[in-house]
Amino acid sequence: MGETTAERAPAALEDRRVRRRRRPRWRIALAVAAVVAAGGVATAAVLRAGGDGGAERAADLPPGTAKVARQTLSDTQTEDGQLGYGPTMTATSQARGTITWLPDSGDQITRGHRLYEVDGDPVVLMYGSKPSYRPLRIGTEGSDVERFEKNLSALGYDGFTVDDEYTSDTAEAVQEWQDDIGVAETGVVDVGRVAFADGPVRVEAVAAHPGEPAAPGKKVLDYTGTTQAVTVELDTADQRLAKKGARVEVTLPEGPAVAAKIDEVTTVIEPGEQGEDPTTKVEVTIWLSSAKAKKAAARFALASADVEFTAGQRENVLTVPVSALVALREGGFGVEVVKGTASSYVPVETGMFADGKVEVSGPGITEGTLVGVPK
Repeated sequence: MGETTAERAPAALEDRRVRRRRRPRWRIALAVAAVVAAGGVATAAVLRAGGDGGAERAADLPPGTAKVARQTLSDTQTEDGQLGYGPTMTATSQARGTITWLPDSGDQITRGHRLYEVDGDPVVLMYGSKPSYRPLRIGTEGSDVERFEKNLSALGYDGFTVDDEYTSDTAEAVQEWQDDIGVAETGVVDVGRVAFADGPVRVEAVAAHPGEPAAPGKKVLDYTGTTQAVTVELDTADQRLAKKGARVEVTLPEGPAVAAKIDEVTTVIEPGEQGEDPTTKVEVTIWLSSAKAKKAAARFALASADVEFTAGQRENVLTVPVSALVALREGGFGVEVVKGTASSYVPVETGMFADGKVEVSGPGITEGTLVGVPK
């Protein structure tokens, strides 16, 4: 004899309850992975009220558990870098004549010394962020005058006021300087007789030869700074790591990690090959300017380096393993809180994801709370 409707009802109800309890964990894992890929921040929806105050009762305990911990989370990422001397710049001639002397690759040149020679006269290195573009003589006014006078004063010449006006006093000091470097004492600084760079330079490569003609725009040599630097190329997807002034840790071969900071961030477009589209990279320059960093890099000219970036940090927050997150039927995320021989699903708000942990907060979520995790 078959079952009556009344007899089948309890069995069907129990079957629905079992299906509801057996929430597929592979779907949960996919949902968590999607959150991390999208940037690691999500807000869980609040459970709708149920028969026991909103808590969904689990018949079976989870296969594993972990305690909610209070800690500092850091969003860190390690990338490959290259030790060298930072970006390469080009020195071009501004004067006509014949190149009569050039330095060697690797030479280091400081303020007041010759960078190269044209017609037997030195082209002198001075410090400044902008190139010269006109002759400086009595009556000339402007920021380029002040920039040159600052250099002249730093070289020990005096008797003039460092300002934006080229006076007869400036001209007298210039004549003294010209006598010292062995050129005609005209009191006028001609275009092409001074080359400006941000600081001391290291000759990277020479692009001309003595005896070649010099002309405005002719490439003479490539140079870098004299302080060693680590350069890292990042994909645009990792641009959050490239914040000027942010702290990083640099590890050179067979050496301890040294603290440094990001000094320059530039966008570099690399042309594609054989019909391929160009790619955009974010280039990060980290100058090794501290005494400890200089010492660590001193025995290397070129070397690979590991650079640990910290994109963000959350101090004194509650965390659980990422695998503890459960995708709730109502939307958002929760955790399975275990109390004794029973468990219930509690909605949580998520914050930073880092090192396999996620920041969480929610009702009843405190340090030491036991939550379910896969084995």
